[in-house]
Amino acid sequence: MIGFISPKAEYEREAYRKALKEQRSYDAADYGRLNANWRASIESAEMTDRYGRDTIRARARDMERNSDIMNSVIRAYKRNIFGKGYRLRASTGEEELNQKIEHYWRIWCKKQNCDVTGTQSFNAMMRMAIQRKKVDGGILILKRYTGGGLVPFKLQALEVDELDLTSVAPRHQGNKVAGGIEYDPYNKPVGYWIRQYSIDGMDAVEPTYIEAKDVIFFYTKNRPSQIREISDMTPTMIRIRDVNEFMRAVSVKERILACLSAFIKRALPQSGIGRYGGGGTGANAGTDERYQGKTLTPGMIQYLNPGDEVQVVNPSGQATDATAYMKQEIRLVGAGQGLSYETISRDMSESNYSSARQGMIEDDLTYEEDKEQLLEIMDEIYESFVISLVLAGKVSISDFWGEKKEVYLSHSWIQAPKRWIDPLKEANANRTALNTGQKTWADMAAENGKDWKEQVDEIAEIMEYGMKKGIDMGGVIFGQSIKTDTNERKP
Repeated sequence: MIGFISPKAEYEREAYRKALKEQRSYDAADYGRLNANWRASIESAEMTDRYGRDTIRARARDMERNSDIMNSVIRAYKRNIFGKGYRLRASTGEEELNQKIEHYWRIWCKKQNCDVTGTQSFNAMMRMAIQRKKVDGGILILKRYTGGGLVPFKLQALEVDELDLTSVAPRHQGNKVAGGIEYDPYNKPVGYWIRQYSIDGMDAVEPTYIEAKDVIFFYTKNRPSQIREISDMTPTMIRIRDVNEFMRAVSVKERILACLSAFIKRALPQSGIGRYGGGGTGANAGTDERYQGKTLTPGMIQYLNPGDEVQVVNPSGQATDATAYMKQEIRLVGAGQGLSYETISRDMSESNYSSARQGMIEDDLTYEEDKEQLLEIMDEIYESFVISLVLAGKVSISDFWGEKKEVYLSHSWIQAPKRWIDPLKEANANRTALNTGQKTWADMAAENGKDWKEQVDEIAEIMEYGMKKGIDMGGVIFGQSIKTDTNERKP
């Protein structure tokens, strides 16, 4: 209305309003010249991820096949989250039952007992799950109750691609289907529509509905509205690709600089004068030498046309030093993935003990998040395994289905130890922590990948055997110390 009566007054009013708004707003919300191309919208996590999920997954798999930096990140996660594997420690309260369950678990973890395809051990499946989560964003692990193994319980690994996106009709009233998964009104998964790949990967079989209780969906949920996976490598994929393209360009440039080029300079124009209609001497008399497609080879002797002159071009100089650029890019990739530069590049030239130790501590904190998720999956698999043991009659527990069921399912996992950077410094630190109560013997044994009771038994057995043979093994046993000079026990 103001503009209709007085355009000048309307323009001035709008200018002042805009100036006041810019003073009150955040710089990150400004749409001025510097942020003119920064356009973002508010959407649910599923709407944000849905249209780019498959493209990101395909590109991540391409990098998995062709990028050394990508594989460096993936392998760092695999060897630190799972590594050599985890050792089961059953805690039922009955030592004999514990030993039986642990014995059967070791047998079940073999490929012929735990995998429906019979091709992967349990450790191999868990390593693959970590890799697929990092690249694809997630993996489906199905519980299959079938025979042919130690117990009628096996695992089947499926790719997230095999979720059937065409299924939209829910099996239960009031539910909804999105991304091949049926959800209840609280967005809790109740079933999965699976369209499994055929064996040749070309045709897909008819979709199958599998209840959620038999499916383990291993992925990271970053937003409350997120219901499907997205590749963990998404924030750093563009930077990894930039590094790959840069190194390819540098490689091509270096190869070009290493080449010797020759150009034919014609002193006289070609003509058809003469009996044979062309120049040439000797064996080539009467013919024209054509140079199209000719290449230089070591020791080559080539006749030239009369008047032709060879000029050799030997380019000098070298390609741009890529070291500084590569280091900076790898550091940024590591920052995006929560890892140190040394972990990804394996370059320790700028590290000392303190910096390497600090980097390892920070990296371990990054791995802990995925370790926690992985152990939750392993817990669920272990509980299904114990139930299958009971149902198959491998172990006899009379009151298993009563109130003590959770007690019989109690357990813990002991991860295989890491090697120390400086064993002497680590040993002294552990001794101090033990003497000051900051660590217990059980903590130290777990860090070494052992059960503390078994370690104490081993030490006692070794010392006792050494004393029988007259060899001082060191240490203390039953309040009796061993003198290192006389090999005699002293109360």
